[in-house]
Amino acid sequence: MKTPANVISHVRGESEFIDDIPPMQGELYVGYVGSPVAHGELLGVEATEALKVPGVRACFTASDLHHTNWGTIVQDQPLLVEKEIGHIDEPICVLAAETREALEIARRLVKFEIKQKPAILTLDEAIAKKSFLHAPPPFKRGNIEAGLKNSRHRLKGVFHIGGQEHFYLESQASIAYPLDGQQVKIVSSSQHPTETQHVVAHALGLTYNQVICEVRRMGGAFGGKESQAAPFAAMAALVAHRLRKPARIVLTKDDDMKTTGKRHPFQTHYEVGFNDNGEITALKLKLYADGGAYTDLSPSILDRAMFHSDGSYYIENVFIEGWVCKTHTHSNTAFRGFGGPQGALLIESLIEDIAQHLRQNGSPTDAAQIRLTNLYGKETRNTTHYGQLVENNLLPDLFEKALKSSSYLKRRKAIDQINRDSEGLLHGLAITGCKFGISFTTRFLNQGNALVHVHRDGTVQVSTGATDMGQGVYTKIQIATARSLGIPDDMVFVTSTSTEKNANTSPTAASSGSDINGMAAKVACDKILFRLKQVAAFAFEAKTASIAEIETLDWRNADSEDEAYLRACEKAHSVEIQNGIVTHLPTKRKKKWADIVNLAYLNRVSISDYGHMKTSGLAFDRSEAKGQAFKYFTTGAAVSEVSVDRFTGEVKILSSHLAMDLGRPIHEGIDLGQVTGGFVQGAGWMLSEKLHYGSDGRLHSHSPTTYKIPNIQDTPREFRVEFLENDLNEDTILRSKAVGEPPLLLSASVFAAVKDALRYVVSDEKIQLRVPATPEEVLMKIPEYEL
Repeated sequence: MKTPANVISHVRGESEFIDDIPPMQGELYVGYVGSPVAHGELLGVEATEALKVPGVRACFTASDLHHTNWGTIVQDQPLLVEKEIGHIDEPICVLAAETREALEIARRLVKFEIKQKPAILTLDEAIAKKSFLHAPPPFKRGNIEAGLKNSRHRLKGVFHIGGQEHFYLESQASIAYPLDGQQVKIVSSSQHPTETQHVVAHALGLTYNQVICEVRRMGGAFGGKESQAAPFAAMAALVAHRLRKPARIVLTKDDDMKTTGKRHPFQTHYEVGFNDNGEITALKLKLYADGGAYTDLSPSILDRAMFHSDGSYYIENVFIEGWVCKTHTHSNTAFRGFGGPQGALLIESLIEDIAQHLRQNGSPTDAAQIRLTNLYGKETRNTTHYGQLVENNLLPDLFEKALKSSSYLKRRKAIDQINRDSEGLLHGLAITGCKFGISFTTRFLNQGNALVHVHRDGTVQVSTGATDMGQGVYTKIQIATARSLGIPDDMVFVTSTSTEKNANTSPTAASSGSDINGMAAKVACDKILFRLKQVAAFAFEAKTASIAEIETLDWRNADSEDEAYLRACEKAHSVEIQNGIVTHLPTKRKKKWADIVNLAYLNRVSISDYGHMKTSGLAFDRSEAKGQAFKYFTTGAAVSEVSVDRFTGEVKILSSHLAMDLGRPIHEGIDLGQVTGGFVQGAGWMLSEKLHYGSDGRLHSHSPTTYKIPNIQDTPREFRVEFLENDLNEDTILRSKAVGEPPLLLSASVFAAVKDALRYVVSDEKIQLRVPATPEEVLMKIPEYEL
């Protein structure tokens, strides 16, 4: 395959992002002014001095909006505060100016009259005050109380998981263009063009067909632009619509971090029962997720945490409850893994605690053996706590591959010796698993559509609802389209995503972008191909130049006994297309792809089509919390070794060995990038990415100087990734498996390895380590006599 043009433009730095688009004549710059308090009542906005700044054109408030509230699940979040302030830095008014400089000066001159109110700023406060936004039905299996009572050993406690900043390189950005007929076109850095279209329409009092949203690419997103790109697009659209001028909003990194939501912090209250060999017999959980001030996507995120609280392990007796807590902080939102990592991380931490407990009680059990004891099986012990069968389960094979690749047993012996002899560094080693469900848990989102145009020269344009945020979905759709048509990859171009071409789309999220949109493109290709093969058959068989009857033959969902349909199928099956060469199988004659395409056009046969797909087999009963929640699972295993400095608490990842089942990868290079990138992003969350808030709720870590994402020194010194060959995933595009989110869960191996290192110097029955395990957090767990 030739290197795709979009990849070359990325490497050369030629790819155009939102703020690279040259400004049009008269274009205005847009910004907002946020609340100085976390909770209160807005009594007034004073913008007189701001409007005196030369170049400042307007100040808009909630009263200028047709519809103020928005929200993906519950419309409870204001685009601009009307009365009740929900969090600090929440947008209250929007300013428009002719220059960025004038805009920044004016933002500092706006004054608010606010009656401040007490704020709930922590999960502990929210739990104590029962400040909740959502509570789903519990997940349960077996008899939890009997399971706990009959367990040989029990542990209980609270596990704290911090949030995480998305830290996409391109901040929230949109440009709005006023069009004829009161239409507005939005060019946005958004994972969900359809939601952006709808939010803008509601805000301006327009119908959906009056708003166009286009997305070519994003400079990163990780979930942070699934729902939260829409309100900023609405701000630009408000200015463009009211002033009839193009309007651009591009947040600074500081403003973006202060205003937008993060990965949900979780606090999980647990009680676990287990036997002498570490087999988990009962697990009782209460999950509290910090939703922030508004609902956003929190209910679905909590759901996925509850779905994934089993990790890779079968547990006979389970009871899981969950609550989304309301606090007066920015509304937390989707983040790669969407609650799954928070659920799965707990069970991996608990297994380290179980191993520590058994060691303290005279059984020198290695945590790896406990994981193997509890692992989902292939023929038995292979049903989840919500009743879904784990089909084609390769977890045992993946664990075996990762253990072998990392020389786990050999390294364990060496680490035991290192930690006995070393006075400065401790080493830790752990293996963890990943079993990530692929599908939106909201059923109607599991659909996609694609528009495919074959041009007379044989080249192809395809557009879908998928948005490319650097994860390579356009390249995968390009390959899927080319394979479906039997032509070279470089004959296919994937155009920008637009609600003009693909309406009513789902967000590019839940790791499903390639699955849903690639399959939709294949559906459209199959319809075109059915017609083109008939054209080819007639061309090969025709005794005269006239083949006008071709135009009457088309794709149809006809009865299998329909004679016309059977004749069409017979002709289509007599033709094969590979690498752009059309072959008539009975005669072995050949023609060029472009010649057949042009012949079809000349005979009035359509060479464009639309494809729609919906994910089959999903049947989950929310009231009972039982059923087929996911199409399939992407699974993996990882072994990580870390060093811990006894005197500073600094952690370094010495090696990570990953094994994953990604089906039959569409593009192995893209999948390798997703696996390594997801793992490192997760490792940053495990070790360094701590969000610091003041007592007033203000975020202090809102820039690269105060928030520590991983750099090259934070990646594993030895980093190995292996893919397990698996062609059994028949009902997905090219038998591939989703890869975007699952590998992030494998970063739990880093956290587990830190706990493993600490157990050499901590004599407690369990090591209560928080996420992220920053140097300060780790150092506080090391007994003073070891310092």
